[in-house]
Amino acid sequence: MAPVDIESARTRLLDAAEELFYARGIQAVGMDEIRTGAGLSLKRVYALYPAKESLVEAYLQRRDVRWRARLAAATEEVADPDERILAVFDWLGAWFREQGFRGCAWVNGFGELGAVSAVVARQARTHKRAFADHVARLVADAGLPVGLGPQLVLLAEGAIVTAGILGTDAPAAQARTAAAALLHAARGR
Repeated sequence: MAPVDIESARTRLLDAAEELFYARGIQAVGMDEIRTGAGLSLKRVYALYPAKESLVEAYLQRRDVRWRARLAAATEEVADPDERILAVFDWLGAWFREQGFRGCAWVNGFGELGAVSAVVARQARTHKRAFADHVARLVADAGLPVGLGPQLVLLAEGAIVTAGILGTDAPAAQARTAAAALLHAARGR
């Protein structure tokens, strides 16, 4: 087998960790299983990430960057400011329909380890604040009251958790309907 450069090894390791952690939970997956999934030696795994917690942190950070980029792309392609806000819920619906959707990786991780892992708690809070900031920018760009942002975030977060538990994309459409009602009320329609 040919040697694997450090970036390729890191990518393979993070790919395996993400697939396993997201599908089964962080605590249920051991480092040996991730090593096997990545096709790397245990020595190489621990050279890249000396502790499981550092691998968990890298997994959540990388997933956060990709998740936020996908959401931003979906909202930026919509011209109308109100429809851009509602596009958040359309994007959520598409995400809920993806193969293997298991809810929010940060909520799942926080539920498992948030009380005992400052790293997981920090990553979850960072992700949730970034999402709230994105929605707040959409609300500001639409010239709507600032207080609408947190209400929309709660609708989205509720949809994410509900979709993950029930295994259906219906919460996205339900939250979108509620969000549209909030937008109409804020506009005085």
